[in-house]
Amino acid sequence: MASKNINIKLKIWRQTNGKSKGKFENYSLDEVSTDSSFLEMLDMLNEQLVNEDKEPVAFDHDCREGICGMCSLYINGRAHGPDRGITTCQLHMRSFNNGDTITIEPWRSAAFPVMKDLIVDRTSFDRIQHAGGFISVNTSGNTIDGNSIPVPKYDADRAFEAATCIGCGACVATCKNGSAMLFVGAKVSQFALLPQGKVEAQQRALNMVKQMDEEGFGNCTNTGACEVECPKEISLENIARMNREFLNAKIVSEQS
Repeated sequence: MASKNINIKLKIWRQTNGKSKGKFENYSLDEVSTDSSFLEMLDMLNEQLVNEDKEPVAFDHDCREGICGMCSLYINGRAHGPDRGITTCQLHMRSFNNGDTITIEPWRSAAFPVMKDLIVDRTSFDRIQHAGGFISVNTSGNTIDGNSIPVPKYDADRAFEAATCIGCGACVATCKNGSAMLFVGAKVSQFALLPQGKVEAQQRALNMVKQMDEEGFGNCTNTGACEVECPKEISLENIARMNREFLNAKIVSEQS
């Protein structure tokens, strides 16, 4: 598709900090190349604002390659925008038409408080992962051969798919309950499926679910919206696996 330039209008959430009251502000941006990425468009807007001696829009970004998950934006009512299986930085302006009004918001979740403009605090995800602890691997002596422990291909594939979760939070932002169960399910699954993760499996499931609840995330009601909007297309089966791991661990802990 040949590149062209479009004129757009932007309706962007602006908020000075977590304690201030935010509001939408309107901007116009002309001659935006359809070959540019969504974040490049925001760079273009900020350059325009700086030239006008106005405060640029704060937004998170790092790798711009769909790896880190920092570029998390709610665009026209959808996490990461209108395309599926991508992060915001992988979204291109060819997905929009000349004259469109694009509404851009931060994630909306009590567990992800707004820090400034489009940036939210997602350290709750970090605390959940820290609660999961570690895996026991013998690191003494020679380096362990990665193929020394046989793993069924099905389990290895499912573990790898779960490990592709980048912790962007789209699942939470999309869920009507603000649930983090797809994220936690993926993090539990990537270890629960592998022999290296079996030693601490029970305590890991108990600790991560407990921390998830303490962070204030909502409950899962199986609408499936999280799987639809996940940029890595993490499967809902990871939530079911997490529930099994948690219930088994709960029963064992109560019997011991």
